[in-house]
Amino acid sequence: MKKIIYTDKAPAPIGPYNQAVLVGNTLYTSGQIALDPISMELVLDNIETETKQVMENMKAVLEAAGMTFEDVIKTSIFIMDMNDFARINSVYGSYFDEKTAPARETVQVACLPKNVNVEISMIAIK
Repeated sequence: MKKIIYTDKAPAPIGPYNQAVLVGNTLYTSGQIALDPISMELVLDNIETETKQVMENMKAVLEAAGMTFEDVIKTSIFIMDMNDFARINSVYGSYFDEKTAPARETVQVACLPKNVNVEISMIAIK
């Protein structure tokens, strides 16, 4: 049975999807972009602040499901420009213990929602 996860500490969905779905002890998150959850305005000052907002949004979704970044087993990172990889990776990496970091793929894409530079989704198990 699936349980819908929602928190007002992360951006409200802007389409026909939910922030996350919990099935048993596995959490599947939707991709997060750098929307401020209060103003619903994009945070695009630079790639580091954009990535930090994405990760803070993801943190709020994980917490709403009773989880943390330590429970994450897989992430998918979609970026507009692979030249930003090192800067995105630096911020992303600060949220994980390198020894227990999840599996991951990073893919450069042609376009992301609202023309952002980075989107991240995760799978976590408790």
